[in-house]
Amino acid sequence: MAFFGLFGKKEKKEVLDKGLEKTKSSMLGKIALAVAGKSQVDEEVLDELEAALVSSDVGVKTTVDIIHRLEERVKRDKFLTSADLRRLLCEEMTSLLAEGGNGAEGFEIPESHKPYVIMVVGVNGVGKTTTIGKLAYQFKQAGKKVYLGAADTFRAAAVEQICIWGERVGVPVVKQQQGSDPASVAFDTLASAKANGADVVIIDTAGRLHNKVGLMNELTKIKNVMKKQVATAPDEVLLILDGSTGQNAYVQAEQFIKATEVTALAVTKLDGTAKGGAVIGISHELGVPVRYIGLGEGMRDLQPFDSQAFVESLFADANL
Repeated sequence: MAFFGLFGKKEKKEVLDKGLEKTKSSMLGKIALAVAGKSQVDEEVLDELEAALVSSDVGVKTTVDIIHRLEERVKRDKFLTSADLRRLLCEEMTSLLAEGGNGAEGFEIPESHKPYVIMVVGVNGVGKTTTIGKLAYQFKQAGKKVYLGAADTFRAAAVEQICIWGERVGVPVVKQQQGSDPASVAFDTLASAKANGADVVIIDTAGRLHNKVGLMNELTKIKNVMKKQVATAPDEVLLILDGSTGQNAYVQAEQFIKATEVTALAVTKLDGTAKGGAVIGISHELGVPVRYIGLGEGMRDLQPFDSQAFVESLFADANL
């Protein structure tokens, strides 16, 4: 059964469209100004479009790549009207995301491989614990047996928060006293999950500041200790980023990738920001796929990232 397959396409589209309203309004407004009064796409339009995309938090490197691709299309097709711009932008943005491994609508947990271990990393305040809770809920709804590991032992509130989510979702949480060794918690979580036939294990880690190298090394220790229980663990290292910080999230992501082998991203709080364009730039520039996006407070407002649907939603009903 495909992960999140139980949610209908119509429902997911409605949540996506609503969650991207602020980004769409801001980005399309800037793009519309760039092409206002123009009958064809020329160098001036592309310069204005470049400025519009950068100011929409798409990122300088990604924007330059998009503009270069558009320039090639203009040269090849000789004449393009501003009316063609929406289609071309959709095509090129979707292509960029696909090159980064994005585009799959969910994934399946290997039936022959249990438990599937997800190690969650990210700084405090990005929505890490909430994302873990929503993931646990949706895995459970998909018929999976889920265990949570409260390995953020530096803050008493962190353990309490994940326990609250465990109760809310109805999944067990393995914890120890505040100040305990995080790697020990992860080890115990996997031991308990294996003994009870869990399908999925989600390990929370402390919200470390991305510039504290010594603390980041703790992530490596957690990973190494987990392998003593499950040789393949972690199957995924999921970095949570706050979408409302725009390109600032790129700096955090870059540092975490240097410190540990991040395999996927989850970008949260997109419903409350006009900076959702950062999703495109962060994934493209870092070469790490976005696995989930957070579009609201509800349990179902965490969605698998579908790059084509994301871009189409941004440009739906655009009158450029």
